[in-house]
Amino acid sequence: MARRPRTTGGQGDGRRGRKPRTSGTGADADQRIIDAALEAAAENGWIATSFAEIATRAGVSLADLYAAFPSKVALINGFIEKIDREVLTGTDADAGESARDQLFDSLMRRFDALAPYRAGVAAIARDAPADPIAAVYVLPRLLRSFAWALEAAGLSSAGVVGAVRVRGVALVYANAFRIWLHDDTQDMAKTMAALDAGLRRAESMAVFCGLTRRAGRARGSPSTRA
Repeated sequence: MARRPRTTGGQGDGRRGRKPRTSGTGADADQRIIDAALEAAAENGWIATSFAEIATRAGVSLADLYAAFPSKVALINGFIEKIDREVLTGTDADAGESARDQLFDSLMRRFDALAPYRAGVAAIARDAPADPIAAVYVLPRLLRSFAWALEAAGLSSAGVVGAVRVRGVALVYANAFRIWLHDDTQDMAKTMAALDAGLRRAESMAVFCGLTRRAGRARGSPSTRA
């Protein structure tokens, strides 16, 4: 997946990370704000990042920042939604693949989409224990993301069985996420191995009812990917 160039100091009016003031509304402004927030978090930590710094980096006013994202929870949820859209846009269902393989591909696409923001995401994860209230509000949004991942793999997220599936995927993903944060392999081999193993364990424990439609491996699974 192509990665956007990251902005660094030396642009705009000469102040580090500052951009010229532009329109503060619309999808483009939302993207700039999210990028600025993740960049600032990577440099300073999530808790230490102020709204004023985010607005300055994004080139928007505080009023426009407030209108788009009135809290840090809103910023995180906006970022999650952006990643969801990228993942779902790249979804191409293949009836010849098992549901587990499709789910593996969907979750790996999520890591691909997160890759340009890894330092900022790591800062948010690192500071999360200091703000448990925020975590309570973000968790439902993450569970919704995993529900969509299941649907993209042809697995229903509805009802009691669906709720169990969603939480099972969340646990598998959380373990792979911890590996991903420190995965220094070029092709994310460690992350793929952790994710594949987690999905297999979940399948063997019957967490997912009817997870595999037929035997087979995804194109990106560890055993078939160099």
